[in-house]
Amino acid sequence: MNGRRLLLALGLTASLVGVASAVPYPSASTPASADLGTARAVLGDQVISATVALQLRNTVEMEALLASMYTRGSPQFRQFLSQREFNERFGPSDATVAQVTRRLESAGLQVTRASSSLLRVTGSTAAMEAAFQVSLHAYQVPASVAGSGYRYHAPTGTPQAPADISAAVQAVLGLDTRPRFRPHIRQSLHKGPSVRLPATAPTTTHPPGLWTVTDFAQYYDVQPLYKRGILGRQQTIGIVTLAAFTPSDAFGYWSSLGLSVAKNRIRIVKVDGGSGEPADAVGSDETTLDVEQSGGIAPAANIIVYEAPNTDQGFLDAFAAAFDDNKADTVSTSWGQWEYLDEIDSVNSAFTHHRTDSLVALNSLLIQAALQGQSVYAASGDSGAYDANEPNGDFPLPGFSRTVSVDAPASQPLITAAGGTTLPGTQDFLLNDGSTFSVTVPTERAWSWDYLSSLCNALDIPDPVTCGIFPAGAGGGVSVFFPRPFYQWFVPGMRNSAPGQALRDLSQSPPKLIVKLPANFPGRNVPDISLNADPDTGYIVWYTSDVSGFEVLNFFGGTSFVAPQLNGITALFNQGLGGRVGLLNGALYDLVLFGGAYSGKHPPLRDITSGNNWLYKATRGYDPATGVGVPDVANLFEALD
Repeated sequence: MNGRRLLLALGLTASLVGVASAVPYPSASTPASADLGTARAVLGDQVISATVALQLRNTVEMEALLASMYTRGSPQFRQFLSQREFNERFGPSDATVAQVTRRLESAGLQVTRASSSLLRVTGSTAAMEAAFQVSLHAYQVPASVAGSGYRYHAPTGTPQAPADISAAVQAVLGLDTRPRFRPHIRQSLHKGPSVRLPATAPTTTHPPGLWTVTDFAQYYDVQPLYKRGILGRQQTIGIVTLAAFTPSDAFGYWSSLGLSVAKNRIRIVKVDGGSGEPADAVGSDETTLDVEQSGGIAPAANIIVYEAPNTDQGFLDAFAAAFDDNKADTVSTSWGQWEYLDEIDSVNSAFTHHRTDSLVALNSLLIQAALQGQSVYAASGDSGAYDANEPNGDFPLPGFSRTVSVDAPASQPLITAAGGTTLPGTQDFLLNDGSTFSVTVPTERAWSWDYLSSLCNALDIPDPVTCGIFPAGAGGGVSVFFPRPFYQWFVPGMRNSAPGQALRDLSQSPPKLIVKLPANFPGRNVPDISLNADPDTGYIVWYTSDVSGFEVLNFFGGTSFVAPQLNGITALFNQGLGGRVGLLNGALYDLVLFGGAYSGKHPPLRDITSGNNWLYKATRGYDPATGVGVPDVANLFEALD
């Protein structure tokens, strides 16, 4: 870890954990992979697996039921289905499952039903290649500062289901085993400022940058729920993640705050074998903060951590496990990737000219979650309106063109996309010459580090990319894959996708066009709602590093914090309301559309009208910088009742 660390003087001895089976998540410093040739020649004809996602049925009835479940006044309002009821009404029929199973078994594969709509398929490499009409190659990523080296296999073309069952098959995932997703966690760039909240802000125990869940509860008005005994009792929080963690970190964090929690509250479900041992390079700090934040806000709730390998198959299977299990009342993830990334060939950086099926397959799972009343949250990303240009990603600046874009899975219509803000106050930075430079943020604003431009000038680094502040900020914009969902219809402030967006490789002359994005598409707008995410006004994390041992990290942030915070808040809502609230989006947009969001004696939302995410400005009502604003948690609870 490169962040500032506030080491505890507790005399604790840190235990280091091994990373033998852990695969680093991809970053800008990950070396290019080398094609070693056909997988069978390099790895042998080994047994491999894939996940086959099947089409749902009765989709017209399903969509109508979904809308009615989230329409206040409807007889079906919050009358959620059990997993069994969902499967009986909308899951693939037994006949379809049997047909697909027989066909794949005839190709020499073994098939088991993994969930309502997913089949687990295993077989030799040769059988898999023949069944899905691909050639698999082996690739080698050498060891580097990014982490240990590893091998993966991937198809040279697009997997195709056999023609006689293709109508029933939605996606085939898992033939590409490269790590794909990144955690949305950020740290302060400039040694962590001293931050002072303005006198008009709610009083918190610790200053921003050193915030805990208790400070969060003070600032966003969670404490009235605690005083009523609403602590998340008889609720279960789900965390979908792609890295292991050290549970004692979370228990130590909660204990340090005086929170009373059950010793057996955490259960870990290793999906597809899990992700290996905890390690910095695989993103274990992400899982740690997810558990600490969600479980700290709802200290009486149980927690299930669904941990999977960092592959498209692992991510999908982890969500399926959470939804088919149906024990988690509310679920969050803070991992993601650029929405369009699956359309880019990972080896040649070329547009593949086909629509990825992974987004569609996850959407089907999220329909199941919404009909079962499971709330789902995802971090919207930390690269402002330019998710494709994430500094630690595949297409960082200045090597590639600026491309307006959004993150997935936050762009999914049946997820609540978690955006981010910067807290108000004065930030004092220590310059290289020992002097202090102050930046004042008058009010809570959309998070982007554009407000640090004057600091960059003081450091004689006027270029925002070189200074590291661009495009850091809360993810937000318009999906070019998913159309605008029903709950965003007629809501003022909705945008269509930006025109003239094309990703180009600028290292070549002339620049190489990689992909041109659809213009003026009336897509799903993100985020939906926001909370403090700026690392400069951020949080501490108790964390055991495999490199440095146990630490308390400070000045950490990112929309990674907001998704689990909303997860914990929803566990409180569910207890207080005596049942699941399900997808929160309908209620949020109804408040904006029909009035009452920002007015009255107890407004449930506070509008954020200053700042931007490097493109979209925070304005009155909805905007793609902060969504509908930030919640007053106690007031929002009353509005949901």
